[in-house]
Amino acid sequence: MSVSASFTSIVGFDSAWTDNPRTPGAICVIRLESDGAHLHLAPRPASFAEALDVIRGEGQHAQKCLVALDQPTIVPNLTGSRPVDKVAGSLISWIGGGVQPASRSKKGMFDDAAPIWRFKQVLGAIEDPELARTASSGLFLFEVFPALALATLESAFCSRLGAPKYNPVNRKRFKIGDWQAVAEVVRCFGALNSLRHLDEWCSVVANSEAPRKADQDKVDAVICGLIGLHWLVAPREQSVMIGDLESGYMIAPATRGIHSRLIAAATQRNVSIR
Repeated sequence: MSVSASFTSIVGFDSAWTDNPRTPGAICVIRLESDGAHLHLAPRPASFAEALDVIRGEGQHAQKCLVALDQPTIVPNLTGSRPVDKVAGSLISWIGGGVQPASRSKKGMFDDAAPIWRFKQVLGAIEDPELARTASSGLFLFEVFPALALATLESAFCSRLGAPKYNPVNRKRFKIGDWQAVAEVVRCFGALNSLRHLDEWCSVVANSEAPRKADQDKVDAVICGLIGLHWLVAPREQSVMIGDLESGYMIAPATRGIHSRLIAAATQRNVSIR
């Protein structure tokens, strides 16, 4: 990484996992400078290759760059799901959502030829969330999960079957009120971390009468970026790392403390949570 500026870049990337050209993911960039944070690149569609281009561009100028990725980044298990997936699922299932189990048996997602592994190889980032917080420079990567973030940020979403139905693809379950509520939670999460230039974007999102899947991907990319920003600037106790760097992990906000269901599930499965 060529260091030529004193700002930190936080890249939020919703990869869509399989790198299907017809259904790309989305990416955004937040820059953290001496006078605070601002949304530098509004979310836009991006494949893995396009994401690498964005990250390279940021890396040429930023002193530190953190990539917050909505996809499992460490998947050693051949079948089933990772311990961290089970812990996250204890809360997500309760609120009426789902956790995609990650294993090497998932063709196109986590098998040896899956795009995530080439992405990581080409990226060459350090995968150490705790070091990413304290290091003065470098390129870092960590895994985040927007659905878990939303559950921990909004009490209305963190109740029995209270998960927001904001995926436009699922027409039977999609609720425009939930879509608008998610946009407001994103706006408030940005305000909590003093992120500038987000309000207007959230207003446009909230006023969309017929959002598409690409719009949801953009929302999730912003949530990814905000999780990364929160990890860096908020007190450590307001975030949680579930799991470890051997079996897999997730980073999520914990602005109201770590939810008791996550603690119980982690304790039961002997999974690190801190």
